[in-house]
Amino acid sequence: MGLPTPSAAALAFSAALGDLLVREIDAAGGWIGFDRFMDLALYAPAKGYYSGGAHKFGAQGDFVTAPELGPIFAQTLAAQVAQLLELSSPQIIEVGAGSGQLAADLLRELEWRGRLPDSYAILELSGELQARQHQAIGAQAPHLLSRVHWLERLPERFDGLVLANEVLDAMPVHLLVWTPTGLAERGVAVDHGRFAWVDRPASGRLLEQGLALAAACEMPSDYLSEVSLTARAWVAEWAARLGRGALLLIDYGFPRREYYHPQRSSGTLMCHYRHHAHAEPFYLPGLQDITAHVDFTAIVESGCQAGLELLGYSTQSSFLFNCGLGEVLARTPASDARRYLPLASAANKLVSPAEMGELFKVIALGRGISEPLLGFVSGDRSATL
Repeated sequence: MGLPTPSAAALAFSAALGDLLVREIDAAGGWIGFDRFMDLALYAPAKGYYSGGAHKFGAQGDFVTAPELGPIFAQTLAAQVAQLLELSSPQIIEVGAGSGQLAADLLRELEWRGRLPDSYAILELSGELQARQHQAIGAQAPHLLSRVHWLERLPERFDGLVLANEVLDAMPVHLLVWTPTGLAERGVAVDHGRFAWVDRPASGRLLEQGLALAAACEMPSDYLSEVSLTARAWVAEWAARLGRGALLLIDYGFPRREYYHPQRSSGTLMCHYRHHAHAEPFYLPGLQDITAHVDFTAIVESGCQAGLELLGYSTQSSFLFNCGLGEVLARTPASDARRYLPLASAANKLVSPAEMGELFKVIALGRGISEPLLGFVSGDRSATL
């Protein structure tokens, strides 16, 4: 595939995870669903991609997220965050905070706006990432570190803002194949020492979802795509715990009719390794990210069925302009080229249709929030869901 060659240590790390996956498949009778393969590849304790020690974010990692482009993302997002804190409770939980850059930038911007939260919690299962987040916030906003604490599980009850940037796309997905003879789940077996795809008849909740999707969307025969039961359950869990407040979720994906478009017949599964994107999830497990686009219709359904209200849904471009991206950029004089040009470049990537502006969406689900949210005052696409 022409990908960069891993070091000997990285290859050994991947081999250890590969052995774990083989043992898991053997223990399950020779086959596991892809959701389980993806779960272990990303989150197996000390061996998975997110739980291991590889550098994942930024120019030296495998991919660049919006916060890694520069502070302008958090500075603009802060306008919506501040409004939600005022409408609910001055508390934030960021789920899957990555390198900690978003938390550091957001706290500094909220301080500048005079809207600091009483507490900023980070829900992070990886001890290695917790350490990196602590280091990043301590280095960039040391006087605010006392407001930050880390969680290893969802709270029993929470009022305030739950923020998740590029979290849903990394949740394990099932692979489903719609065939002329029925619905099949695509899973993983071992054939002569190598991982191999094997299909089995779909059953249970996955079968129900597949039949419902087939009734709602026009799918040709032998159509392969993803179904994320995990993301649905995650939203429902938050709905059961959220009092007055909102989930603000930012990720790449589509509403259902675009997600399961007839021409998207091979799904959206993608892997990222050292800024190379490819579609081979069996390649060096533990060394690469595995993602799937988000079905935002499913996210809304899960939230609303669990008692939340859809507060807004838009492209990232519309959301950031509504939150004052232009005004934030104007705070740096264009004549100061050294500071202005990197900010302008980052802003362009965030809103350009050719970059993150259209593919990335922002969705808000909440309870007890009666005022319109400023991030969705124009360009709200809730009707498309």
